[in-house]
Amino acid sequence: MSAAAQRQALRQTIRRQLIWSRLLAVVEEQAQALIRTAFGTSTREAGDLSAGVFLPDGRMIAQAVTGTPGHVNSMADSVLHFLRAYPAETMRDGDVFITNDPWKGTGHLYDVVMVTPVFHQAKIVALFASTVHVVDIGGLGAGPDGLEIYHEGLFLPLLHFVREGVLQEAILAIVRANVREPEQVEGDLHALVACNAVGARRLQQLLREFALDDLRAQGDYIVERSARAMREALRAWPKGTWHNHMTVDGYDAPLELHAAVTIDEDGVRVDFTGTSGTVPRGINVPKAYTDAYTSFGIRCLIGSDVPNNSGSLAAIQVTAPEGSIVNALPPAAVTARSAIGQMLPDLVFGALRQARPDRVPAEGASSLWNIHLVGGRPFPGGPNEALAQARRFSITSFTTGGTGARPGQDGLSATAYPSGVRNVSLEILETQAPLLFRRKEYRADSGGAGAQRGGLGQTIAVENADGAPMVLAASWDRVRFAPRGALGGGDGATGRARLQNAGTLLRGKGRQLIPAGEVLIVETPGGAGLGDPRERDPARLARDLQAGLVSAEGAAQYSAAAEVPA
Repeated sequence: MSAAAQRQALRQTIRRQLIWSRLLAVVEEQAQALIRTAFGTSTREAGDLSAGVFLPDGRMIAQAVTGTPGHVNSMADSVLHFLRAYPAETMRDGDVFITNDPWKGTGHLYDVVMVTPVFHQAKIVALFASTVHVVDIGGLGAGPDGLEIYHEGLFLPLLHFVREGVLQEAILAIVRANVREPEQVEGDLHALVACNAVGARRLQQLLREFALDDLRAQGDYIVERSARAMREALRAWPKGTWHNHMTVDGYDAPLELHAAVTIDEDGVRVDFTGTSGTVPRGINVPKAYTDAYTSFGIRCLIGSDVPNNSGSLAAIQVTAPEGSIVNALPPAAVTARSAIGQMLPDLVFGALRQARPDRVPAEGASSLWNIHLVGGRPFPGGPNEALAQARRFSITSFTTGGTGARPGQDGLSATAYPSGVRNVSLEILETQAPLLFRRKEYRADSGGAGAQRGGLGQTIAVENADGAPMVLAASWDRVRFAPRGALGGGDGATGRARLQNAGTLLRGKGRQLIPAGEVLIVETPGGAGLGDPRERDPARLARDLQAGLVSAEGAAQYSAAAEVPA
């Protein structure tokens, strides 16, 4: 190659890198605009959202760092559903489309997806998509108690929300008439429109600055480079098929999750054959959500530094029998699909540990332990007069357990994995509802023992400050079956919830009454340990004891405990 050709190639490489960096900045600004304008605490405080930019054919080329895998990866397929209903050539400048279809969106009715086409020089050049979890969508409310999707709230098919710049007021009227928090939900819908508009303006500015007619060439290059990088990452892994099995709590009875993970020259294939069937409760998982968390689990271990887009995701193929709990079909109830879906990374980890035990963490709490509390709402069989007179509220405290121990490192305490959402500040929650949080602290000894200790869960005590009854809508797992240790590590602690005064243990799933004057105690699960506890560094054990993360009794699991002062 001549010197002139080398200089030209270098300029092209630099230009492509600049455009890529700008695209990342664009989608991150899109996500931050959503956080700043959203009304719901799940978006503003917990970051339960997604944002990304797509080519006109539906391929995702960049996503915001801010967001959750369940939204981002399933939203990638959601855009394709919009394009089937509204082909790109029929879209007009000023259009915005909406849905919360669990099978064409991101898995349950609480997640609203908005898609906005972007025009440049009078032609469509891209699509921006974003998702939020709204505070209420009608129906029974949060929790897994619905028997079918019709019990779970307002279902919005693929629709125009804005048509050529004109807001479709009829849709807003329907939403307001069906939800308990109309101001918050309407505010979140407007925030979705606004964040996509921010992304569109920034993208149009990028195209002008770089004198580009469209994004096709740049998008093709990004997708192909990502696909190539994923293929290269796979070369570090042996070829073969590995199986794993997990038993989870279920609703009324335990459920079995099975996975076979195959790595070959074409990529990674995950097959969930053998997994339990759907149940008449809202813990079923649409395939889009299964795909999202399965691919995320794979990507945490293989190609974690490769951009997440259609190119890198194409290397992962997921199959699941129709009618299984990880491929639920309409009209299955799905509101609490995260209770099962967020277990899937641990399930594939267990298979991949057989291929590379040096790379894979132990199991963790996995699915969130969100505390859904409502007041002023009827409860079957409960003191409805007292509830009806209580102050009305509906609140979700995003609450987490511990992650599994990692190769060479302890697990993370009170950290949301795999969802990545943040714990919501108690001060924020206490301004949103008449709640008083009396206690929030690490749960000692909840992390499984090991050469690397599992992350700790947390203990939370909360009551209705008005002294009135309230309803808990639980959708928790790891109550009956603990996170399992690996390579000789100990299991993490199971989670539990109880009434402080009565001492009553509560169920892990379902709506339950918290009587007036009672304090709800929630103890979230801890992550499992990794490696033989006898091999733990005594200095690290001493620090755990000093910090109160491990008690003197808990230290007895480690052979070094006798050498460490309590």
